[in-house]
Formats: sequence, structure tokens, C-alpha cells
Amino acid sequence: MNQPTHLNATKVFYRPVDVAIRWSGLLEYEAEILEHMSQGADLAADTPCNWSILNLNLERLLDAMRHGELSYGKAGITRNDPALLTSPELTIRHVDVKRWMSSAYPAQKPAFLFDEAERLSPKVITQATAQALLEQIHSLTAQSVSPQRSSQQESQLRLNSRAETTYLNIIGALLTLLLGHSPGGVRYSSFNTLESVISALIAHHSGRPGITERTLWAKFAEAKRHLSAYS
Repeated sequence: MNQPTHLNATKVFYRPVDVAIRWSGLLEYEAEILEHMSQGADLAADTPCNWSILNLNLERLLDAMRHGELSYGKAGITRNDPALLTSPELTIRHVDVKRWMSSAYPAQKPAFLFDEAERLSPKVITQATAQALLEQIHSLTAQSVSPQRSSQQESQLRLNSRAETTYLNIIGALLTLLLGHSPGGVRYSSFNTLESVISALIAHHSGRPGITERTLWAKFAEAKRHLSAYS
């Protein structure tokens, strides 16, 4: 009688194929997949389901190990021995797989690595999303510090107190998100400090109104104070 899959999904350490099977959501086919592999059969063809994703995920794991992004070893003991990469005794620890996947594939939360609370937590911000947030911060900041407008333009574009508070709260919330992390400890973005956010803004938007180190520090500090006042 087959053992229920949820009882043997999580282990202290795995072979790369074990991780790929679980990552691909194919644990129910594990025995059949391993039999195919032992016979040298093509997993992407003549199988009861599409196992091509298994090959892709397996290659992703091996690529990460080859490039030093994912620790590996033998019998669950970490060893930095490249000869193991072609050995059937190659293993990867559970904690190392989870750490690597959180960084390399933050949007993916396979159940054998992440508990229910972690899978339900907000998705990590991708680099593209982070850039969009930076654009939004730039736009909001520029509206409050645009130089050399005529008196009529200043009158039309000057932020009233309520609108300015709204903008500052939005900026503060975006900063909190950029520098925060999920309940499971996974960072929402690659930015670790406020200084790194400011550096990125200046690098991408230098010369635009409001995008100076002094102004950004002042505005961000003001935004954080406004947001804290409503906490």
C-alpha cells in the first residue's frame, strides 16, 4: 500500500530529483518518475502527464549548485566538492533549498518547503515592481518640489495640507513595503536600507526635480513621520 504523499514530502535533505519532483507538484508520480529515470527514459514524452517542467526545475537546481548559489553535499552533510555535482550521492539540505528558492524564485512557494502561513503571505516584490514603486515615489516627490513655476502654476499645483498628507502617507507606505519582509522572514525587495533606495532613485532619475540626496532624505523622513502618526 502506498504511503500518503503528505507523509513523505518533507525531508531533512534530498537528492536534486527529489526536490524537482516536489517543486513541480509531481509527488504522486514519484515512483513512476524514478523508474523512468533509472531506465534512461525521456520524462518529457510518452508519460501520463507533462513532466517537462520537471526537467526544467532539475536543471535550475543543478545550475544554482554549479554557480555556488545553492549549497550541496553528500548524505545531508554540506561539502564544497564539485565532483559531487555528477555523483548519484549528491544531496541538498532542506534549509538550503528553502533559502535559495526564497531568493531565486520568491513567487513560488511549494508546500514541501513553505507552510500555509508562508504561502499565504504577500508575494515578494520583483525587480520590475520595485522599479515601478521607485517611479511612483519619484512622481510623488517631484509634485511637491518642482522648481521655477509661474505664480499661476504654483497656485494651481500647490498641494493643500490634506493632499500633501495623502502623498506623504503613500510614499511612507511604499518605503515600508520596499524595506519590509513577510511574516516568514522573506524580504519583499532587494533593498536593505533607505540609503539603497535613495541611491537607486538617483541612479535612475538624476537631474529630475526633487531627485537629490538631500531632498529625498528630507521627504522620506517626513513621509515616515506622517505614516507613523496614523499607526
